[in-house]
Amino acid sequence: MVVMARVSRPERPDLVFEEEDLPYEEEIMRNQFSVKCWLRYIEFKQGAPKPRLNQLYERALKLLPCSYKLWYRYLKARRAQVKHRCVTDPAYEDVNNCHERAFVFMHKMPRLWLDYCQFLMDQGRVTHTRRTFDRALRALPITQHSRIWPLYLRFLRSHPLPETAVRGYRRFLKLSPESAEEYIEYLKSSDRLDEAAQRLATVVNDERFVSKAGKSNYQLWHELCDLISQNPDKVQSLNVDAIIRGGLTRFTDQLGKLWCSLADYYIRSGHFEKARDVYEEAIRTVMTVRDFTQVFDSYAQFEESMIAAKMETASELGREEEDDVDLELRLARFEQLISRRPLLLNSVLLRQNPHHVHEWHKRVALHQGRPREIINTYTEAVQTVDPFKATGKPHTLWVAFAKFYEDNGQLDDARIILEKATKVNFKQVDDLASVWCQCGELELRHENYDEALRLLRKATALPARRAEYFDGSEPVQNRVYKSLKVWSMLADLEESLGTFQSTKAVYDRILDLRIATPQIVINYAMFLEEHKYFEESFKAYERGISLFKWPNVSDIWSTYLTKFIARYGGRKLERARDLFEQALDGCPPKYAKTLYLLYAQLEEEWGLARHAMAVYDRATRAVEPAQQYDMFNIYIKRAAEIYGVTHTRGIYQKAIEVLSDEHAREMCLRFADMECKLGEIDRARAIYSFCSQICDPRTTGAFWQTWKDFEVRHGNEDTIREMLRIRRSVQATYNTQVNFMASQMLKVSGSATGTVSDLAPGQSGMDDMKLLEQRAEQLAAEAERDQPPRAQSKILFVRSDASREELAALAQQANPEEIQLGEDEDEDEMDLEPNGQ
Repeated sequence: MVVMARVSRPERPDLVFEEEDLPYEEEIMRNQFSVKCWLRYIEFKQGAPKPRLNQLYERALKLLPCSYKLWYRYLKARRAQVKHRCVTDPAYEDVNNCHERAFVFMHKMPRLWLDYCQFLMDQGRVTHTRRTFDRALRALPITQHSRIWPLYLRFLRSHPLPETAVRGYRRFLKLSPESAEEYIEYLKSSDRLDEAAQRLATVVNDERFVSKAGKSNYQLWHELCDLISQNPDKVQSLNVDAIIRGGLTRFTDQLGKLWCSLADYYIRSGHFEKARDVYEEAIRTVMTVRDFTQVFDSYAQFEESMIAAKMETASELGREEEDDVDLELRLARFEQLISRRPLLLNSVLLRQNPHHVHEWHKRVALHQGRPREIINTYTEAVQTVDPFKATGKPHTLWVAFAKFYEDNGQLDDARIILEKATKVNFKQVDDLASVWCQCGELELRHENYDEALRLLRKATALPARRAEYFDGSEPVQNRVYKSLKVWSMLADLEESLGTFQSTKAVYDRILDLRIATPQIVINYAMFLEEHKYFEESFKAYERGISLFKWPNVSDIWSTYLTKFIARYGGRKLERARDLFEQALDGCPPKYAKTLYLLYAQLEEEWGLARHAMAVYDRATRAVEPAQQYDMFNIYIKRAAEIYGVTHTRGIYQKAIEVLSDEHAREMCLRFADMECKLGEIDRARAIYSFCSQICDPRTTGAFWQTWKDFEVRHGNEDTIREMLRIRRSVQATYNTQVNFMASQMLKVSGSATGTVSDLAPGQSGMDDMKLLEQRAEQLAAEAERDQPPRAQSKILFVRSDASREELAALAQQANPEEIQLGEDEDEDEMDLEPNGQ
């Protein structure tokens, strides 16, 4: 049973409480200014009727009107009480009044302001809400405005009141100018594009502006250009042309897009001729192929759309004559644009590098069939290209210009062009020399031979101020007199058109200037020889030899010696020998073989045989190692032909000592074969025995087969046994070397790992021994596989316990050179055989 009691207080006669409230009431009476006591009491009464709970909050706030906790909880509870009611319910007004009473004391609390504003937004009271936001901004310090504005802006955007929202955003940007992008986006969404463009222009021009969205200044510029170019009827307050052209000077790497935006602005504005002028200006000023492609494609698309629109309009209105003329004009303009594309693209490349010679030649080719344009292009090219900055050969422009006049029959103009070209300060002497040569060739093509000679003699005349050929500080006109190209052409002309003395003077001048090449020297000598001046030709060779060193002098020596021998033969043998000795002095091994063979041929035909053999002997030591084998073969062949076969023994011995193992093995086989033919069996056997030391049985089976065949034909049981013993010894030697190398490799790999020897030294030795034994067994198996098959021969090897029958079978092989003995002698041999065995 709940006992209700009425408190007999004069100040609150209507206060009614329950028996369970008495402890809390008593505590409040004792501590009526304690917030905690009131909060405990309120927490206890949460399940009470709403009027009783509100009455309790009112009692507490009457005593503690500045308590934020009480006000926050009380307002939150009051809002929750009307949450599900209709917004027209009078209870909402009571809650609003409660908030208003709270702000008498709590006007500096932004959380309460936010809750109240949100509560008003839910009620849909626009004007009251806006004014409340304004009161909150006036009441709160500016440091806390950032908490109010996000909700305020959301409220402004939630209603179709653009003027109110714009005014609110303008106030907000004074506090937070970095949020201009948000305002611009709202202006775009509300179709207020003029102000959006103004704000965006202001942002773009502000160097201190940092985009919250991470956009670069160029991206903002691009947005501005798109905005003003695509909406020319809505953006009236900005000078679009000036803005985009300002961007052209600022962002030089994105000219294509900006030009297209400017043209698009005029197209959408209906100024088609102005748009066409913009496109023409763009394709004549852009510097990169990428920008040109963008502008040209946009230009072509614009012309196509204009033609399509005109055709559609004409078909709808039915007008024919005027529209046909206009349509034909538009089609012709479009075709001309397409045909101009290669030339316009070439212009872009020349704007990038006006000194690119090849591009100028391509530009001339594009004007094929239009002489006036070709002449203008050549004229512009030779005036624009700087020889010191040119990419390519700048003289080719002058030459091609003159050739154009020549092809059209205007020789005087061609001569004038080439004469001007000779006065140009080219970077390279070769360019000026090429121009002089073209001058001569021009006259030759038109059979003006005397004029050609005069021009080339003028080009090679000594200047007033001489200079070195590679002296870059001097103009090329002072250095061209040392150009071999001009001198070579002059020499050719003198040989064909001039006299002997004038030609000789030209060649002598070339040699005096020390600009000759080995071919020039040889040409000079051949020229003198043709005119029967043999000694003069030999002097020319001598002068050329004094100018060059090896290996450049190789061709001169070869030609000189060949001509000298052909001329004099053996009549001036000592002089020829002196020439050969002079040529061989300091000759590199690479070029020695030809000279030695020529020298030896001279001695064989006109000199002494021993001198020839001495030359061959010197040649075997002077040539490169790769040529020594061939040189020894020639030496042996000539010695056998001159002195006989027996004289080659010393040569064979020297060759075996000098040559590599492979070639020495071939020499040994040939040496042994020669001794066999001479009947020197013991010598041949000794040669085989010597050669066996460099023949691994596993890789040189052919040698051992040859020795075996030799012993079968010429040997006996003892020699065969000795051959087999030597083979086993050599094989053991090579196997030992292989095993030693394998063990070294194992040691290296073991030391590289560093695990077995460190952890268990005793075990590592056993493992190495096992590996070596396995490797030895593997090598033995490979050697056994390399043995020739038994079916080809009965003799493979001789064991230490070879049977008598095997040796007897070997002895019974047919020997063509065996000496026939009598029966008694055979019996004596049979008697001695056991002892011999």
